[in-house]
Amino acid sequence: MACVHDHSCEDHDCSSDFSLYKNIDLPRVSALNEAVQGSAKSVFKAWEQRLDISTGLLESNDGDPELIVFIPFTSDVKIKSISIVGGADGTSPAKMRAFINREGIDFSDAQGMQPVQEWDLAENLQGVLEYQTRYSRFQSVGSLTLHFPENFNADTTQIHYIGLKGEATQLKRDVIATIVYEVMPNPSDHKTKAETGGGLSSV
Repeated sequence: MACVHDHSCEDHDCSSDFSLYKNIDLPRVSALNEAVQGSAKSVFKAWEQRLDISTGLLESNDGDPELIVFIPFTSDVKIKSISIVGGADGTSPAKMRAFINREGIDFSDAQGMQPVQEWDLAENLQGVLEYQTRYSRFQSVGSLTLHFPENFNADTTQIHYIGLKGEATQLKRDVIATIVYEVMPNPSDHKTKAETGGGLSSV
C-alpha cells in the first residue's frame, strides 16, 4: 500500500519525520548488479535532497534490470514505510521485495525465498509516494535487503533515492554484539585451579 504526501513540506519538516537516514551504516551499504561499484551508497540522503541527481544514482548493468540492495543499520530499527525515487523512461523499478536480517542474499536466494513483504511500485519521479510496511513484521531490523526484480520495460533500472521511515532503538549494533559475547561463557575465563597455579603441589 502506498500513501501520498498531502501536506506542504515547506511548513512540515519531512526530513526529520521518523527518517532513518542517520541510522544507516552507510559504509557497509552494498548492491548486486550495480553498473558502478559503490554507487548504491549515493541513493541514501536526507529527504529534502531526494531529487538532487548531482549526488549520483544507482543503475543496473545494461540489459539486466535486476538489483539487490543491502542496507545495514547502526542500531536495530522499526520500519514504517519505504520511499523509492526511480529514473525516467521506464527505468524506475516496478516491483520491490524486502528481506530482513539476512546478510549475503544473492539473486538465486532472493528468487527462491519468501520475502517479508513485496510491493508493486509506481513510477515515483517526485518522491511523493511512500510504501507502507506490515509494521509488525518490521521490528528489530538490523539489516534490510531490497530486491528489485524488474522495471517498466527499460534496459536498465535506475534508482535516485531510497528513503526509510520508522523508529530506532537506543541500543547500538556493536553494543548488542558485546552483550551476547558477555552472556556466552568463555572457557578461558573459567580456568581450573591447576591452570591458574592454585592447585596442590607435591614436594
